[in-house]
Amino acid sequence: MTTLRAIMIRELRLARRIGAGAGLGLVFFLILIALVPFAVGPDQKLIGRIAPAILWIAALLATLLGLDRLLQADEDEGVTDQLLLAGTPLPLILLVKALAHWLATGLPLAIAAPMLGLMLAIEPAAMLPLTLSLLVGTPTLTLIGLIGAALTVSLRRGGLLLAILVLPLTIPTLIFGVTIVREAAAGRAVATPLMLLGGVTLLMVVIGPVAAAAALRLARN
Repeated sequence: MTTLRAIMIRELRLARRIGAGAGLGLVFFLILIALVPFAVGPDQKLIGRIAPAILWIAALLATLLGLDRLLQADEDEGVTDQLLLAGTPLPLILLVKALAHWLATGLPLAIAAPMLGLMLAIEPAAMLPLTLSLLVGTPTLTLIGLIGAALTVSLRRGGLLLAILVLPLTIPTLIFGVTIVREAAAGRAVATPLMLLGGVTLLMVVIGPVAAAAALRLARN
């Protein structure tokens, strides 16, 4: 636990120093949302209909901002080899690194989403489901990105390849997340899509770190 705690503190400090923390993600989130009315026009009803998709796509893109640096700093400094030889299981180490990334990016986005949702004319009844969906779903985006980061860690400037690998795998999460907000805005129950979204997240908590650890070991062979 001491090792994992030290890794968590180190990752949060690195996220703050290299600009991959909450500030950058929130600014990107805000800019993207602010540009939407200029792109689709002043029709509030249209903006309200597409707002859930816009918020989730903005959350996905904001999460992608720091993914290419999630493991790259360790690779450049030779820390990856030490992690592979450490007594602590590598999947646990990678899970802690993913948690630190989510705390620095996904959690602030989920907290700020209701305030930004007001800019997109989202129904007040959908604000709480929106926050819950982002709290439950954004860890999946980070864990999928962790696998992509592990696959591309040995490549220079692998950010574009990382996005190509990650984006198709996020489609189920985006579908369930958008469905939750739309159903809540329409006054319908959201328990089923929320449970499905939670199931995807739990699955990725189990599979993501193991797959990322296998990708890192494969890169060394």
